[in-house]
Amino acid sequence: MRRSGILLPVSSLPSQYGIGCFSKEAYEFVDFLALAGQSYWQVLPMGPTGYGDSPYQSFSTFAGNPYFVDLEEFIAKKWLSKKDCESIDWGSDQSTVDYEKIYNNRFKLLRKAYLKSGIEDDNDFIKFEKDNSSWLDDYALFMALKEHFKGKSFNQWPEDLKKHKKTAVKELLSSPAYHDKVMCYKFIQYFFFKQWISLKKYANEKGVEIIGDIPLYVARDSADTWSHPELFKFDKNNDPTGVAGCPPDYFSATGQLWGNPLYDWEHIKKTGYKWWIERLKTCFELYDVVRIDHFRGFDEYYNIPFGDPTAEFGHWEKGPGYDFFKVVKEKLGDRKIIAEDLGFLTPSVFRLVKKTGFPGMKILEFAFDSGEDNNYLPHNYDKNCVVYTGTHDNDTAIGWFEKAGKKDRKFAIDYMGIKNGKQFGWELIRLAQRSVADTVVIPMQDYLELGSEGRINTPSTLGGNWAWRMSAGADTAELAARIKQLSELYGRFLLRHV
Repeated sequence: MRRSGILLPVSSLPSQYGIGCFSKEAYEFVDFLALAGQSYWQVLPMGPTGYGDSPYQSFSTFAGNPYFVDLEEFIAKKWLSKKDCESIDWGSDQSTVDYEKIYNNRFKLLRKAYLKSGIEDDNDFIKFEKDNSSWLDDYALFMALKEHFKGKSFNQWPEDLKKHKKTAVKELLSSPAYHDKVMCYKFIQYFFFKQWISLKKYANEKGVEIIGDIPLYVARDSADTWSHPELFKFDKNNDPTGVAGCPPDYFSATGQLWGNPLYDWEHIKKTGYKWWIERLKTCFELYDVVRIDHFRGFDEYYNIPFGDPTAEFGHWEKGPGYDFFKVVKEKLGDRKIIAEDLGFLTPSVFRLVKKTGFPGMKILEFAFDSGEDNNYLPHNYDKNCVVYTGTHDNDTAIGWFEKAGKKDRKFAIDYMGIKNGKQFGWELIRLAQRSVADTVVIPMQDYLELGSEGRINTPSTLGGNWAWRMSAGADTAELAARIKQLSELYGRFLLRHV
């Protein structure tokens, strides 16, 4: 079934208090998607972000981002006042997220709302706390400890806490000094899940499904690595023996050093992949479809010695392969998964993707640099794929065209059969829509005809990323009609009640 959708991070939604969240603007965007005949809304990972503000480096793979909780609900409950929220300096530029201001101010408001809430006597909260205790207790304490130690990584904490000694953890969980801090983080998670599930239900009722995104790796400084060191390649001091990255290639002479801890797949397999199954189960409660980032790592992963300054001296090791996905299917049934299979792939990766039956990804911005054998050119597509003009890691379509070499621009114009690049963004969208791919997902910035000012992330750079926001009112009925017309023209529009 041919379908199409739009990629827009939650953080990029317009809203009143500095960053996109689960506010009325999110519901209005769902209305826009339905009006435009779209089947999918794709978001980026929604975990709590840390240093660098990247959603791919989260303090927890289970928890939700506190920034996305809608403060208006707390105003309605009189736990906060309008003045509380409007007196904060959220940043003067509404087209971008000022993460420093968000970090310094939002938690103060969330804590004030918690202290007024009396949430501990709420039966729904008590049930949420019990149902999610396998990760929630450790996450809430981890964040309370980070707060106590002024943001220091857990590897700099006192030894008993660094090593997650049960007696030390139990003592702190029952300590009055930590009670309010721990409960506040649980309060935040309760409202994150409550508000998001409500928004997802609204989208589903409008005929819109959510595509979520799960990073393969977790951050070194996270509640996951702190509470479950046995799942990772750690030494006796709970420090990594090797970290993730990519080897040197045409783009980087020293490779890419990501620094994430590597999984001990041998141990994880002995547990029946229990932690990973729970991780995916939580994802499928939040999303209808899950895109697994860096899918190649399930076939092979690059192991770089911990402490190396570059990725030059790593080596490849075998991942769990198809056995993992066989167990996932046994435990969770047939689920909708997209394999992020970008970059240099070996024959064994192609075999793994094919055996799972998951659709892979095609990026049109990668299509015009090496001639007809390029797998990203639409005439080489198989139906079972998801085609994008670009992703969160790419420039916008217009930004790409403006920066591309003369030869690449000419090839793109000739291939697409257009006279010039004046309407390149929309013509690239048209190329995606008319392809044989079952699914098309277009970044919202391309529909808005933005240049590089709309780029979300530039890989291997720090600062200025993940900050772009859509202007209020940009998702107009006129734009929805234009998108719907394309979807109808190329057989991707589904009749539904709007």
